[in-house]
Amino acid sequence: MLYAFGFEHIGVVVSDLYFLDPNPSVGQEGAERGVRLEVRMLDRGALNGSIYSAQPIGVDRPIWRADLLETVAGPPGSFDRTHHHPAFNGWEPSKRHFVPELSADPIAWVGTHLSELPARLAEADAEPVEISAADAEALRQTVPEILDARRRLLDKVRSGELARPPAADALDSARAGWL
Repeated sequence: MLYAFGFEHIGVVVSDLYFLDPNPSVGQEGAERGVRLEVRMLDRGALNGSIYSAQPIGVDRPIWRADLLETVAGPPGSFDRTHHHPAFNGWEPSKRHFVPELSADPIAWVGTHLSELPARLAEADAEPVEISAADAEALRQTVPEILDARRRLLDKVRSGELARPPAADALDSARAGWL
C-alpha cells in the first residue's frame, strides 16, 4: 500500500515494506518488515492533451528516508531495525543511522524531523533553492496526517495484512512494497 502527500516541489511517500537481504550487515540477519517513509522531489510534467487531460506527476529523487522496521522473527513493537538515512547519493541511501530516540518513539521522532525540512535538506546536501518556504510550511502542517497514515500502515503490518513476503518456496532475497 502506498500513501503519497504532494506539495509544490516535494512530496512524502509512505509504504509498507518486507525486506530480506542476502548480504546483511553484521547483526542485521533475517527478514524485516515495517513501514518506510521518504521525502522526495516531485515533478509536474507538461499536459499531454487538452487543459482537461490528466496531469503527469513524477515522484522523483529521494532526499531523506526513515524506516520503521522490525525483525520478522522478533516481537511486534520492538522497532529493533528502526533507522533513518539522512542523505542519498543519487538513488542510493547513506548507511543506516540508528538513533535510540527513533526506536523509543518512532512516530514522534519522524514527526519532528519532517517538521524541520530545512534541516533535512542541509543533512542531505540538497539544493535548498529547489524547495520553497511554502513547501516546508505545507509539509509541517500536514505532518499529523502523514503520521496517521504511517500508524495505519504499521497496524496492518503487525496484523499480518501488509509487509508480507512474496509468494515463493524459498527466498534468498526479497523486497516487497512500493518503496
